[in-house]
Amino acid sequence: MRKRNSTKSINQRKLEDTCGLTYAMILTQGRWTVNILWRIYNGNHRYAMIKKEVEGISEKMLSQRLRDLEEMGLIIRKVNDELNPRIEYHLSQPGKEFIPVILALCEWGDKVRPYTKTLL
Repeated sequence: MRKRNSTKSINQRKLEDTCGLTYAMILTQGRWTVNILWRIYNGNHRYAMIKKEVEGISEKMLSQRLRDLEEMGLIIRKVNDELNPRIEYHLSQPGKEFIPVILALCEWGDKVRPYTKTLL
């Protein structure tokens, strides 16, 4: 855990407050974040559907990421009032606005993969 008053922490907060790119990268960091957003965008609104589509993610990690995304305001958790309540996840407006960015990153990644794969 980093000290809140360290130079590194202070500089990080300054970047978060003044640089849109840094802030966006912080919101979308995490191994599964973009994959979960993409699956919700493509109609997988329920936990089990998302779990099935995001190969390799554990239940604990999926639950945590969904909570994180809701807390950040990128998704909305909706509990349907029924005899057996169903929980669904939908993109919020900021989440919807992120989809074209995901598409652009996907295209860019496919384009540069042949040139950069040897670096990994």
